[in-house]
Amino acid sequence: MAVENAAEHGPTAGEYIIHHLTHLQSHTPKSVADLSVFNLDSIFFSIVLGALICWVIWRAARKATSGVPGRFQAAVEILVEMVDQQAKGIVHNAQSRKYVAPLALTVFLWILTLNAMDLLPVDLLPAIWTGAYTAAGGEAHHAYLRVVPTADLSVSMGFSVTVLLLCFYYNIKIKGLGGWVHELFTAPFGNHWALYPFNFAMQIVEFVSKTVSHGMRLFGNMYAGELIFLLIALMGGAWTLSATGILLAIGHIIAGTAWAIFHILIITLQAFVFMMLTLVYIGQAHDHH
Repeated sequence: MAVENAAEHGPTAGEYIIHHLTHLQSHTPKSVADLSVFNLDSIFFSIVLGALICWVIWRAARKATSGVPGRFQAAVEILVEMVDQQAKGIVHNAQSRKYVAPLALTVFLWILTLNAMDLLPVDLLPAIWTGAYTAAGGEAHHAYLRVVPTADLSVSMGFSVTVLLLCFYYNIKIKGLGGWVHELFTAPFGNHWALYPFNFAMQIVEFVSKTVSHGMRLFGNMYAGELIFLLIALMGGAWTLSATGILLAIGHIIAGTAWAIFHILIITLQAFVFMMLTLVYIGQAHDHH
């Protein structure tokens, strides 16, 4: 009955938001803890945008010249130099920087591009997908699509867990497996057998807290931004040929424009913060206690 009413009278505000916050999934989850479910939309946009970034950087490197650079080459060189300077100030191992600096550049550009999907009109790609889905014989109310991968907790936490694994790798590479295990039980309180459990517990808490806060910061900001865009879109969807309706339409345009301009700062800042924390955490893995 609710579906029929939505089809006849349009979705309510709650139904509209819930629909836009529902992922295109590989299958219906059996429970909240069903790990066999994949968010296909997040995977698709992450891969496509990641490939796009690789192609843009490859094109810049391929067309680089030793003479006066063009605007595109100059912009890429400024970005690369900025990331390289940040890496030099945090990761003091020159051999590690050969991998860490390009990694930081990749993280920044990839997350920046994923975040920028939030600037697209909220109904644009979902409407295209719904049209294609219904043309293929599917039901419109099942055509779910979310286009901001970093507003998906699994993607944001996937990035942060990958950084955690890299920290483990550099801890072992720089200190050796035995040296790192020794550090896990002797820092930060000291090398005494009675302090080993407390040291190890503190180390685990530190790794877990850094990883969770790293991913949740990105997810929380992008999810909130996506939700605000949906609320602004509701203002435009409620317009009618009346004084109130016209005011809502005008408010929709003004609020949408203002939030989009401000959101550009959030998008860039979140990508930069995630990159810097990646460098900081990997740099800490090089430090001996």
